[in-house]
Amino acid sequence: MFTFLLVVHAIIAALLVTVILMQRSEGGGLTTGGSPSGLMSARGAADFLTRSTAILAGLFIAMSILLAVLAATRHDAIDTSLARPAAPAVAPAAPTAPADAGAPANLAAPAPAENGAVPIAR
Repeated sequence: MFTFLLVVHAIIAALLVTVILMQRSEGGGLTTGGSPSGLMSARGAADFLTRSTAILAGLFIAMSILLAVLAATRHDAIDTSLARPAAPAVAPAAPTAPADAGAPANLAAPAPAENGAVPIAR
C-alpha cells in the first residue's frame, strides 16, 4: 500500500512540474480571477492550467501528509543491511626515542624489514 501511494505521489509530482512549466511566466498564476471565455481560447487554457496547478498542488500536499502519517505508524523493522560496522578504537602510538640526535623528536624510528634491513624511504 505504501509503495503504491509513493508511486502515485511521484506521478503527481511529475504532473505538477509539467503543468507549471507549461504556464506562461507573466505573473499572476493562482491569483488571477476567472473569465467567461471558453477553454479553447488563450485565456481559457491559462485558466485550465491554473486550476490544474491548484488541484495537483493540493493533491501533492495531501499525499505528502498521508505518506508521512503512514511512515510514522508503520511497525516495520529498520533495514540495517547497508550499515557500516563500527570501526574499532585505535589507541594512539606512544612516541619513541629518535633514531639519531639530528632527527626531530616526534618522528618514530623506521621498522626493520623482514630480512633485518632498514628501509631507506617510506
